[in-house]
Amino acid sequence: MDFNGQVFLEALGSQSLIQGVQITVALTVVSFVAGLVMGLVVAVMRDSRLRVLRAISWTYIWIFRGIPTLIQLFIVWQALPQLFPALREQWFSPFLASAIALAFNEAAYAAEILRGGLLSVDEGQRVAARALGMPPFSVFRKVIAPQLTRVTIPPMANDFITLLKITSLASVTSLRELMTNTQAAVSSSFRFAEWYGAAAIYYLVLVSIFMLGQSWLERRYVWTSRARGPRSLIRAIGR
Repeated sequence: MDFNGQVFLEALGSQSLIQGVQITVALTVVSFVAGLVMGLVVAVMRDSRLRVLRAISWTYIWIFRGIPTLIQLFIVWQALPQLFPALREQWFSPFLASAIALAFNEAAYAAEILRGGLLSVDEGQRVAARALGMPPFSVFRKVIAPQLTRVTIPPMANDFITLLKITSLASVTSLRELMTNTQAAVSSSFRFAEWYGAAAIYYLVLVSIFMLGQSWLERRYVWTSRARGPRSLIRAIGR
């Protein structure tokens, strides 16, 4: 069977694929933001003085990095409703289940990236800021966060793109994301090359857009790589 250009163009303009792209992007953003917040908490716990918190955070990272993402999706979507009857209700949708599984998975990876970024900030800057009377939250917001952002943008952007592609695994929850809709079209038309090719184009376009966003963010925070020493700390405090 030869490649049919007309079918390929129809696949690119298919409403089902466009809707799948929208759900894919929404799932990626929701999972990433939730995972980033949880990852920051876990990263702080990893450097805590309390041994219990360090043990909890290490165990969390070990579990969610060790278990394949596909199994985590199966656990959240199929196993948890067997254990908790409340999850059998209609409110526990495929989107919510997928977002929960991917967010907890993402948090484990984000925690290690953020912990590395926190370790890259000179401890002397924190001590100097506290000596000047800054409260802990202001120290983090004005001194640590800008440098942490600059250091973690490349690995976090790469993690975001990886998460975007991993959302294709959410098809096991019956979520109508891009890959699910593509497989449904293939099963009814048997035009594998055209429909999978169209899906690949959509993924490439999305990744390219997010890579442009990464470049913009890196330029936006490039000043932090030059801001070193006491003078940079004084400028940050004065803002």
